[in-house]
Amino acid sequence: MSRTRLFGSLCALVFLVNFARVVFAPLVGQFIGEFAIGEGTAGLIVTLAWLGSAAPRLPAGWALTRYSRRLVILVSGAMLTAGALGVAVAPGVATLMTAAFAIGLASGVYFVAANPFISELFPQRVGRVMGVHGMASQLAAVAAAPVVTVALWYDWRLAFYGLAVAAAATTAVFVLLAARTDLPDAGAGDTDFVGGALSQWKLILAGVVLMGLTGFVWQGLFNFYELYMLDKGLAPATARNLLTVIFAAGVPAFLVSGDLADRLPHVPYLLGIVTAFIASVVLVVVASGLVAVVLASVAVGFAIHMLFPASDTYLLASLPDESRASAYAVYSAGMMSTQAAGSWVVGEAIEAGVGYDAVFLALAGGLGAVVVAYAVLERMGRVPGGAAGPASAA
Repeated sequence: MSRTRLFGSLCALVFLVNFARVVFAPLVGQFIGEFAIGEGTAGLIVTLAWLGSAAPRLPAGWALTRYSRRLVILVSGAMLTAGALGVAVAPGVATLMTAAFAIGLASGVYFVAANPFISELFPQRVGRVMGVHGMASQLAAVAAAPVVTVALWYDWRLAFYGLAVAAAATTAVFVLLAARTDLPDAGAGDTDFVGGALSQWKLILAGVVLMGLTGFVWQGLFNFYELYMLDKGLAPATARNLLTVIFAAGVPAFLVSGDLADRLPHVPYLLGIVTAFIASVVLVVVASGLVAVVLASVAVGFAIHMLFPASDTYLLASLPDESRASAYAVYSAGMMSTQAAGSWVVGEAIEAGVGYDAVFLALAGGLGAVVVAYAVLERMGRVPGGAAGPASAA
């Protein structure tokens, strides 16, 4: 069996994994109404899904030093199935929060195992395959709002019943294909989780701070985007579907950025992307009128989604075989923990009476200061990163 077919099953699985995380955003208003909660509690539900994505990344990284990549991916598929069923049957807020956290756990386990696995399946084109894999993930984000819109004609819980069935079937297909494919042994030497992570601590820290803080701003923005657009005076259906516009803009961004990440210097490229994201957030704040808001939404969607394949390529192509999974797991845990609180912080600020415009401009300004600091450090040659080299990447 070719590695390409196995990669196809991973693209299907990442579609479901990401759908499970982002589908909470267009349901924030529904949760507020059905469970009689405030914006802060609704934001906490979303935050729990992303905290869940951060929580298992260190344990999953340790597991990868003991068990095969495919076994850990299998476990993530089973967890996703269980979590989706939990949301579908949730009778109250406590159960909903628990199930959202479980869905997050599944995604965290998946990405820690699958991203290094994919880079090892195709070591000569890491950026491109991460871009395609990310595009599959992004298609799920595009589908989330329309699926919720259709599900709300009947019952929003149907979306999660369907997710559970699809997750179980896709996981089974992955297991069957993996059993028939010649798999790489690039990670065989990665058996010391702590030692592998410590050997790459500078690279890990550089990635966590830049990508984690950028993700913090992104989490706060997109999880409250629908309510923000309502605050700007847009119609409810338009406000909800602007999320689709944002995520649709990210589909080509993954492909473009993945190819560029294989060709351009990593750190300057990442700083350029984050700068473009900051500018696009400001555009969203100052935009007024439907056309201007749509164009600003396209800009913010394209900019932020260029970051994801670029950052993964930066880490995975820079890490040697003997520490790739260990170091990437620690990076993933730190990055996700940093960004996960974004929606909760924004929700609490809004509930306290701070305006959306003020919140997002403050976040953009803070992120701008981070970019300036990185640019200075890069000029001084103090930011780690670069290709691991043919010998270690093969």
